[in-house]
Amino acid sequence: MNRTTLKELLTLAYPMVISQGAFAVMIFTDRYFMSLVSPTHMGASLGGGVASFFCMSLFIGVLSYGNALTAQYFGQAQLNKCSRVVTQGLLLTLFFAPLLVAIGYLSLGSFEFMGHAPEQAALAQQYFIILIWGASFSLAKTVIASYFSGIGRTYIVMIADTAGVVINIPLTWVLIFGYGDVPALGIAGAAYATVISTLISLLIFCYFYLEPHHAARFRVNESFHLDRGILRRFVRLGFPSGIEMFLNVAAFNLFLLMFQSYGIAESASAAIVFNWDIVAYVPMIGLNVAIISLIGRYIGAGDTTLMNQVIRISFMLGLGYSGVLALSFYLGREPLVAIFLTTGGSREIQTLASFMMIGLATYVMADATILVAGGVLRGAGDTRWLMWASVLIHWLMLLVQYFVIKVWALGPKVSWVVFVAMILITALMYLLRLASSRWRTPEAFARVMSEQ
Repeated sequence: MNRTTLKELLTLAYPMVISQGAFAVMIFTDRYFMSLVSPTHMGASLGGGVASFFCMSLFIGVLSYGNALTAQYFGQAQLNKCSRVVTQGLLLTLFFAPLLVAIGYLSLGSFEFMGHAPEQAALAQQYFIILIWGASFSLAKTVIASYFSGIGRTYIVMIADTAGVVINIPLTWVLIFGYGDVPALGIAGAAYATVISTLISLLIFCYFYLEPHHAARFRVNESFHLDRGILRRFVRLGFPSGIEMFLNVAAFNLFLLMFQSYGIAESASAAIVFNWDIVAYVPMIGLNVAIISLIGRYIGAGDTTLMNQVIRISFMLGLGYSGVLALSFYLGREPLVAIFLTTGGSREIQTLASFMMIGLATYVMADATILVAGGVLRGAGDTRWLMWASVLIHWLMLLVQYFVIKVWALGPKVSWVVFVAMILITALMYLLRLASSRWRTPEAFARVMSEQ
């Protein structure tokens, strides 16, 4: 193992792991607070949260490709173009924001359409629409966070995100349950706290971005204009990533809405298991972001000799972390579920959620495989293949789920097995693509770097 490569990857990855881990803690805590109110509130926060991310996913997928674009220009030592990536991303954000609000209102009826209980549907709609109105802060934050990841200053992402979480947790408690003169807002309070903490993180990013020394080195003051070449690259390489994320999140959201239509117990069980899924998955996104940045830097510099070392080290880190969690989820499934059954719990929820935790233990290492392989391919610009492969598997899974849940009326355990199988198949396809040579030819890299 090359220790220099390992150190470089860890230097990029560990702040992002902390950042994403803090985000996971925030979501976990929000849903735990909702579980203290009722299982219905917890299920509504899951459904509303996933639905809001679904509406944002296309735009976030496009804007987050700024990480790879910035890293590629950074590898070429074109520092002035790094800051121009931010400007093009913010211009896209101005275009995306009103579309997002319109999509949000058109999506409000989806909870009732999928057969949710009226009380849960009303709560989910309330949570969802507040997040949608605050989503422009999330889009702008994605742009500037991707930039700092691309230039290798992931510690700034860690500082901004962690500060947002530190503010979010007590603020969420106060706004949900009330304190002093602050009224108890319930599930709406959780949504408002998320929007406020996102805005604070964005302001911290702006402080670092406009800091005089940084601004002078990257010529930030000269970057505030339209750059058609960079914008074309953003659209050409970023939109496949955005479409992939949008359609995959759509498939997952529709699956979750169908699964929650089984009833309150099934909805609460899914919320519990996906809370633990977040603990495993979200920190590994930090490794994924670091891989994209490092591979993009190599592509920009025209030096891919260390790429195989990055791949090997990344798999070692990802599979090691996820393997420990897989064992923990399997052996500790019942007490891990019981944490969320403080009020209104039932034996039905305990039994189903414990079964689903076995599935989580089964696929958590496959998730690590997907994030490592996907990070390499995305950093190298292989976004079209990722889009087609991932979307195909997710929508085939959704079609099978429709028959399982709505046509054949099979139970939630069968539906969960289908979901787990989809993740395992995706991991296998990514591994096969990574092992091929079609994405790593000089011609392919030249196409990626072209601004035409």
